[in-house]
Amino acid sequence: MSEAILEVNNLKKYFKVPGGTLHAVDNVSFHINRGETLGLVGESGCGKSTVGRVILRLIPHTEGQVIYNGENILSYNHQKMQNLRKKMQIIFQDPYSCLDPRKTIGQIIAEPLQIHKTVPSGEINEKVLDLMAKGGVSRKLFNSYPHELDGGRRQRVGIIRALALNPEFIVCDEPVSSLDVSIQAQILNLLQELQDTMGLTYLFISHDLSVVRHISNRILVMYLGQMVELCPARELFRNPVHPYTKALLSAVPIAKYGYKRDRILLEGDVPSPINPKPGCKFANRCHLAQDICRREEPPVYTVSEGHQVCCHLAN
Repeated sequence: MSEAILEVNNLKKYFKVPGGTLHAVDNVSFHINRGETLGLVGESGCGKSTVGRVILRLIPHTEGQVIYNGENILSYNHQKMQNLRKKMQIIFQDPYSCLDPRKTIGQIIAEPLQIHKTVPSGEINEKVLDLMAKGGVSRKLFNSYPHELDGGRRQRVGIIRALALNPEFIVCDEPVSSLDVSIQAQILNLLQELQDTMGLTYLFISHDLSVVRHISNRILVMYLGQMVELCPARELFRNPVHPYTKALLSAVPIAKYGYKRDRILLEGDVPSPINPKPGCKFANRCHLAQDICRREEPPVYTVSEGHQVCCHLAN
């Protein structure tokens, strides 16, 4: 059995807002094995990015544990967390706003090396050029600024910056959602190549199931801050169990002329995550919902080995 590099136990993140408490992440648990990619999917606003940011402690948690290499990092002080950041990095969604427009590409990539002092100052430029070559960015762009690059190259710079400190674990927060399809494929192939050569572990966040299927070993589906299904990628596409997962998969386009998939159209409004009512959060949009679904929150059921689902109908 593979070693778990990361374990998330009963993670919660609530925000105080006018009118009550917003449940952005509500009791989410999962693990990621060393060297694998866990895809995290769901519609906009379901809490995917919040999970990634809480894991990296970019925002504080409300409850729960994040166990990284056997230690709960949510209890780390500033100094211990500063040292750990060499091993845990993030690739942001927007390849432009995440880069300092006042700095050149060389300065952007060199910044983490300078902050953490992992490379002697006289060797930083050489290290930056080596990283640029590894990420597929021409050395002639060393003195260029972000606005002079297209989206694909800017995202490569973001990836290279994340690799500068030789991390073990990277949160990929929708890294290809703002790119053209052909560029998406290049970035995904680069991420997989880097994973193979550097032994990286990814939490890959996306709303696009086609992208997640291409890169993930396992997939976790979220709805309104909660996990609804978790299983190997092939199993999810072959045997989805939760009604929400089935609805998501029915909307995935198929590049085959004349083939039509039966769409599952969700009716009703998405319930508010502020002061949520008891029961399953998907109940008011689920055509299979029963009385128990509206009264009680479903526990986690094991459908088969490695396949978990939060649905009363799975019992």
